[in-house]
Amino acid sequence: MSRRGACARTTKETSVTVEIELDGEGRADVSTGIPFYDHMLDQLGRHGGFDLVVRAEGDLQVDTHHTVEDVALAIGEAFRQALGDKAGVRRFASGRYPLDEALVDVALDLSGRPFVVWEVPPLALEALPLGDPPFDPQLAEHAISSFATAAGITLHVELVRGRNTHHVIEAAFKGLARSLRDAVRVDGGGVPSTKGVL
Repeated sequence: MSRRGACARTTKETSVTVEIELDGEGRADVSTGIPFYDHMLDQLGRHGGFDLVVRAEGDLQVDTHHTVEDVALAIGEAFRQALGDKAGVRRFASGRYPLDEALVDVALDLSGRPFVVWEVPPLALEALPLGDPPFDPQLAEHAISSFATAAGITLHVELVRGRNTHHVIEAAFKGLARSLRDAVRVDGGGVPSTKGVL
């Protein structure tokens, strides 16, 4: 059975459509109008093994915050939808993910109870905005937290070490992707919870 999800989100600030296939080939087709964010979401699809399509138009003349947030919420909603009742999924996943000098720990649970712990010191994200239009590095936490909340995921992200802001953010996105890939893998029959539901 195909595990697909889709979400359309329209506000006064943005218009977003997302499609995701969890059992895909890692093909990402992303257009948000924010090149650095597109790059990070491409990593999410590619390293997650998901087929991910994102189309977004937002009030970039104001700043990139609204578009980053609404895209993350839409991806999280589509992801949650694609998981269905979560029967047979591994549920838990964690790992330590490097990118050059940066090293990030990621642990997650497809619990249905959104909770995010982000332990990346602000000093690690004090670089100038990245790309044009600019992606404020402080939005990395907001993007990942918004996704996890909409997806119903318990998520912990911790920076072990790192100096380059691009590397720190990319390691976090790649680590999230690889952990999601492990957590959604089907290797059982029932819902992995004593409650019988997730």
